[in-house]
Amino acid sequence: MRRWVALGLLAAVPLCALADEAAIRRVIESKLSDAKVESVQKTPYAGLYEVAVRGPEGLAVYYVDEAASVIIVGSVIEAKTGRNLTEERVRKLSAIKWESLPFEWAVSTTRGNGRRKIAIFSDPNCPYCKRFEKDLAKLDDIAIHIFLYPVIRPESVRQTKSVWCSKDRAKAWNDLMLRDIQPTASPDCATPIERIVALGRRLGADSTPTWFLPNGERFKGAMPLERVEPMLDAAALGR
Repeated sequence: MRRWVALGLLAAVPLCALADEAAIRRVIESKLSDAKVESVQKTPYAGLYEVAVRGPEGLAVYYVDEAASVIIVGSVIEAKTGRNLTEERVRKLSAIKWESLPFEWAVSTTRGNGRRKIAIFSDPNCPYCKRFEKDLAKLDDIAIHIFLYPVIRPESVRQTKSVWCSKDRAKAWNDLMLRDIQPTASPDCATPIERIVALGRRLGADSTPTWFLPNGERFKGAMPLERVEPMLDAAALGR
């Protein structure tokens, strides 16, 4: 995707005066060579318009004034709370349908009533994945769906296939991630590993862990449990 300016700066663009969202869309699209404007809408702050653009690198959000005389590349942060409003919008705009995930390909563990749900694309040689899953292991009433995503090291492929070929997949995975016990099953059975890797790439899982909540929003990294647990609770209530 073409970048107009360095991240966080304003780019002065000699565009004509505009009157509506459709006109903004036309002018922005005229500046793009490998991306498409998905939506334009007015924001409640600073008289800016949000422009959602999808290109080869995925979805991005930019901002323009009502005359489209400047394009702002970067994040809008709410001063009072510190919330990254741009990041939140990108998550909502790129949300998937939870029901579309192929859970038959996942290694799933349910504790308690399973009311809290999370789907994680995880690599066995990712230290952040291990930390994240160890934190989640402290929670009750949760269903954890792990999509085996061997993208870090060549040995990850053998390990994930061995987990899938194990008699008890959930135990083999949890032994590997929580207790550093290597799986012993032969990795020669039929597995969905290659299809999971292709799926993860389509869903924008360009780092591990990448995880999804039932509202379809995508997150990356091993967030602290004190942040994740309220999000799991809110998602369980449909918020």
